[in-house]
Amino acid sequence: MKAFFVTIATFFFLMTTAPAAESPYRHVVFFKFKDTATAEQVQGLEQAFAELAKKINTVKSFEWGTNVSPEGLNDGFTHCFLVTFADKAGLEVYLPHPEHQAFVSQLKPLLDKVCVLDYVAR
Repeated sequence: MKAFFVTIATFFFLMTTAPAAESPYRHVVFFKFKDTATAEQVQGLEQAFAELAKKINTVKSFEWGTNVSPEGLNDGFTHCFLVTFADKAGLEVYLPHPEHQAFVSQLKPLLDKVCVLDYVAR
């Protein structure tokens, strides 16, 4: 019986601790826009970010949304964008890419704060 539980525990451990080389690399970005940013400007940036993800081939998936949490702990951040790469090398292509740099230039004048977290999915 003990051997059975050890086998099961080992199986679940292996299933939840995939090697970093096989795990997706996630790039999570939170935006707080300036109070002076109009709804049209923010909508334009939402669309531009979505289009950016289609222009850089190392992006494996992209999703975004606006804060709907009832907890009030968002510190003013309203938007979350999740960009997935196969690995860290994909992000390293993405960050200096001219299309990404052009997007950042468009974004900066309207941005109050940004928070970026990268992690290897488990």
